[in-house]
Amino acid sequence: MCITLDKLQGTDYYITSLAILGEFLGQFPAYDRADAPSLKPLNDLHYEEFRKALEEEPVFNPWFTPAFLEIALKGISLMLKKEILEKWLEPYGNLPVGQGRQKTVGLVMAGNIPLVGFHDVMCVLAAGHNILARTSSRDDRLIRRVAGVLSDIDPELGHRITITDQQLRALDAVIATGSDNSARYFEYYFRNIPHIIRKNRNGVAVLTGRETTDELAGLGEDIFTYFGMGCRNVTKIFVPWEYDLTGLLKVFDRYADLYRHHRYGNNVDYYRTIYLMNQIPILDNGVLLLKEDRSIASPVGVVFYERYSDIDVLRKELEERVDEIQCIVSLHPAIPDAIRPGTTQVPMPWDYADGIDTLMFLKDLH
Repeated sequence: MCITLDKLQGTDYYITSLAILGEFLGQFPAYDRADAPSLKPLNDLHYEEFRKALEEEPVFNPWFTPAFLEIALKGISLMLKKEILEKWLEPYGNLPVGQGRQKTVGLVMAGNIPLVGFHDVMCVLAAGHNILARTSSRDDRLIRRVAGVLSDIDPELGHRITITDQQLRALDAVIATGSDNSARYFEYYFRNIPHIIRKNRNGVAVLTGRETTDELAGLGEDIFTYFGMGCRNVTKIFVPWEYDLTGLLKVFDRYADLYRHHRYGNNVDYYRTIYLMNQIPILDNGVLLLKEDRSIASPVGVVFYERYSDIDVLRKELEERVDEIQCIVSLHPAIPDAIRPGTTQVPMPWDYADGIDTLMFLKDLH
C-alpha cells in the first residue's frame, strides 16, 4: 500500500502520513476496526497482524499488560492527530531539512513502557533525518510493527527508519535513553558527536490537602499506570505536615487488582518484607507501600513521601533537584508549570523528556 501524497510537501507531507498512522493505532484501544477510505487498504494489510501482536506482547513482556498497551496506543494516537501535529511543528519554521542536510541519527531506546521510543522517532522524521535505532529487548516487537505500518503508508518515511540489534556506528548524532549507569557509558561512547543523553527521572506530586477524591484518583493513575515504571510516573509525593495519608491509601484501594499481577505483587511483598525486617515504618494498603524518604526515585510497588510546612521552601528544593524530576503534579498555585493529576501519561509532542527540545536539537544539526 502507498498513500498518494504527491501534491503535499514538507511538514504537510509528514503530518498527513503520521495522522493516518494515528488513525490506524487509534482503532486498537477498543479493537474497533474502522474501515474508512484512508484506512481500509492499511487494515487489510496490517490490522489482524497488529491485533495478534498486541495479544501476544504480554507473553514476551509480562509488564506490558493489555490495559497498559491500550493506554500507550491511545496516547500515541492522540499525539498524532492532525491539529496536534500542526500545533507542534508550527513554531519550528522550515522543516524538514533539505536532502543536503540530512543526517543519520542514532536512537538508543528504553524498554520500560510500551513504545517509549516512538516520540524520538517522530522527532527525527519531522526534522527530515534518517534513523538508526537500537531497541530494548523488552520493547522490540511493537516498534518494528509500527515502523512497518508507517512504511506502507509512506515508503519515503519508512525507508528512513532502520532498526538493528547491533552496536550503533557511523552516526552523525545520537539520542540515548537509559539508567544513570548506562548514561555514563553513553556520554563517553558518543562524546565526539552531538548527543542527547537521558538519565533516570521521575514524576513528583505536591498535594495541598484540598484535593477531591476524583483528583486523588487521578494521582493514582499517575502512580499506577505502567506499574509506575515510566519516567513520568509519580514516585514521590509531598504532603502538608498534618496530612492524613491513610485517606489517600483508601482512594488507592481502587487499584487493588494490580496486586494480582505476579511480578508487581512480588515487588510489593519483597519490599514489605525488607522494611518490616528492618523495622522501617511504612503505610500499606496491600497494593502500594508508602515510605517516608527524601529520595525521589522509589522501587516498583513503593511511593516515597515527605511532609512540608512551607511551600516556598519546598518550591526552592524542587528547583534545586530539577535534574531528578521529569514532571510535577500539583494543583497548588505556588508550584509553577505543574500539571493536573491524571495527566502524566498523556503527554503531547511538545512535552519533551528532560525539558530538552529534541526537535530543535535535530533541526540545528549541521
